[in-house]
Amino acid sequence: QVESFSGESQDDYLRDTVSHKCDVEGLCHEYRSNLYRNKRYVDYPTNSKKCVLPCTALSVVKILESCPSCYDKSKPIGRHMEGQTVTIINRSEIVGRPLAAMLANDGADVYSVDIDSIYLFRGGRLYACDGETPESCVRKSSVVVTGVPTKAYRLPSEWIQPNTTVVNVASFKNVSEEEILQIPGVTYIPMVGKVTVAMLERNLMRLFYNFHHPERQLEERKKRESDAALRPSPWFGNALQVYTAIAATAILAMSLARRK
Repeated sequence: QVESFSGESQDDYLRDTVSHKCDVEGLCHEYRSNLYRNKRYVDYPTNSKKCVLPCTALSVVKILESCPSCYDKSKPIGRHMEGQTVTIINRSEIVGRPLAAMLANDGADVYSVDIDSIYLFRGGRLYACDGETPESCVRKSSVVVTGVPTKAYRLPSEWIQPNTTVVNVASFKNVSEEEILQIPGVTYIPMVGKVTVAMLERNLMRLFYNFHHPERQLEERKKRESDAALRPSPWFGNALQVYTAIAATAILAMSLARRK
């Protein structure tokens, strides 16, 4: 990422300049902060407009929802992955960190592995894991997500346990397909690109419904008019009238002062 004068990356600056009403990628400040605070709606307390979520991370969630034994929809919202341990080998602001937060918000214990650190996302909190290694995290996980953007990286297949779900998010293959498919019960998803495009279209439709649908705009206009009607009217009509009155008073005062 290219650093900007303000100290934050230029990518962050550009993402945050996008209005939340037009952000199909779901990475502007409002959607990011809502995700990390596990706020699922943008219009509390009405709760009629769901937040937009980052496309690639959301695609992984939707894939896991369709895989056996990953999500338990019989449990309440926020506990669908309760009891599951996940390892994500990537902590970028685009994929790894949002995905870790989303899975932790659904009840999972998520190990976030980066090049120089390992953190545990659990229940809306972040814990440093000084005693853990990438191998120990992967060996205890029922779900492993790889997103290392380099051709040289390979996740050792012997770390993956039977009945594990493995998702490759990177454009390069971070695992040996032939080896992991020999492990009993492994479910392997080699790419997420097409699902990511579908989630982008989903976000577009959600933004249209939340902010741009004619019926929604009519509702917003009626609400603004109703709120305006409930506000007490000022003693003056508008700012121009106030300015005119002040100017006329000043001119009159100057005229009287000259006559004296």
